[in-house]
Amino acid sequence: MIGRISGKLIAKHPPQIVVDVQGVGYEIDVPMSTLYQLPATGTEVTLLTHLIVREDAHHLYGFATEQERQVFRQLLKISGVGARTALAVLSGLSVADLHQAVSEQNSSRLTKVPGIGKKTAERLLLELRDKLELKVVATAASGAASSSNDIVNALLALGYNDKEAAWAIKQLPSGANVNEGIRQALKLLSKS
Repeated sequence: MIGRISGKLIAKHPPQIVVDVQGVGYEIDVPMSTLYQLPATGTEVTLLTHLIVREDAHHLYGFATEQERQVFRQLLKISGVGARTALAVLSGLSVADLHQAVSEQNSSRLTKVPGIGKKTAERLLLELRDKLELKVVATAASGAASSSNDIVNALLALGYNDKEAAWAIKQLPSGANVNEGIRQALKLLSKS
């Protein structure tokens, strides 16, 4: 699996870009949210990636943030949602907007995305309801997003499930550093 690409951005043809890595040009499909964050062509760029291998092709998808990639992967797990639909969702809604739509169970926000009808929107809301809870907490404050993600990842690695980790993160004071946040979360979880 190709998890990350670093190289020179040599072309932008939305939704596809080309990144030159040591003389090899990788064609990468990106959501519009990532495309808007990219620097000018000719400069160095690093993207998190997801590779999909099919009988007839290998498709590489790139993302500016780990949250985008995680949401993309969650979307792919939903029946009837392919990579193009997942990219359309991430292009039409920011990760925070998607989380908000899911938490509010607001299908009208999803149906505004091209290619998403009422039934698909309802299926997305139903299947993402529990899966995106952690990401809502992690992206609540942009400054704390990185440390919250690190704390969540540490808790998951220690064997706690998504709901336990989400509950613990909600209990932590905002702005807690990673080490202290993990310690406090473990204390909270041991008492529950």
